[in-house]
Amino acid sequence: MSDAFAVRRRPLDLVPFYKGLFLALVAAFVVVPLLATVLGGFKTLGELRTNPFGLPESWEWENYAGILFSGRYWQMLWNSLVISSLTVVLTLIVASMAAFAFAHIHFFGSSMMLSYLTMGLLFPAATAILPLFIKVRDLGLLDSYLGVALPQVAFGLAMSILLLRRFFKDLPHELLEAALVDGCSYVEFFRHVTLPLSRPILATVGTITFVHSWNSYLLPLVMLNSEALYPWPLGIMIYQGEFSADWHLILAFITLTLLPTILLFIFAQKHIVAGLTAGAVKG
Repeated sequence: MSDAFAVRRRPLDLVPFYKGLFLALVAAFVVVPLLATVLGGFKTLGELRTNPFGLPESWEWENYAGILFSGRYWQMLWNSLVISSLTVVLTLIVASMAAFAFAHIHFFGSSMMLSYLTMGLLFPAATAILPLFIKVRDLGLLDSYLGVALPQVAFGLAMSILLLRRFFKDLPHELLEAALVDGCSYVEFFRHVTLPLSRPILATVGTITFVHSWNSYLLPLVMLNSEALYPWPLGIMIYQGEFSADWHLILAFITLTLLPTILLFIFAQKHIVAGLTAGAVKG
């Protein structure tokens, strides 16, 4: 009887409720602007000013159709894809090799060098835009895909190396010892053992790098002069006049260009979670 009474008097656990409420607020904070952007693309400019968050009175499908059937939109999308793909490939190649060295090879100054790389997280690309422009100009890479991709790689290496190094260190050290005993070199172990086992973190770093490069605005604006090479963030300028802007077309353009990254996150979600949580629990 006393046990049943104690069960009935057990206090209600409100922690799951507060967690759900917090997650709902975060989801609303993210979804509401996206939904307003999508709906804004279906409105006229006048309706967008008077009714920015409500449903359109008349759905203007021409806003999206005009963008989709224009060759300029697909050219800018292609430019963004090339720049982002170059950035991802170069970042994964350089960051994975550097992270492997920091994780498994002990050499003089490794800690100091890792700390130096970590300091790169404190400085965004905007703080060094003038030296970057001069260096890219001296290399003859202005107005080219590499002129945008290489600075993005440089400023994305710090975070990429830290994520990859943490994952590499959590791999069983016995694998490396057994490989070295069998005569396997560090390069062979990195290529045939470490990389195949590191697909989750490679997918995580690749996705984060791709999205960051896809949405980059400042570096393409400074490094590119030809409109034929403009990525999609610079394409918004064609809808901006001297005294006004076609905001309904801008919102439609943003919706169409953000759709690839949203789909990428949806399909790579499992790999991203697995890569970020790997090694978080010991034992």
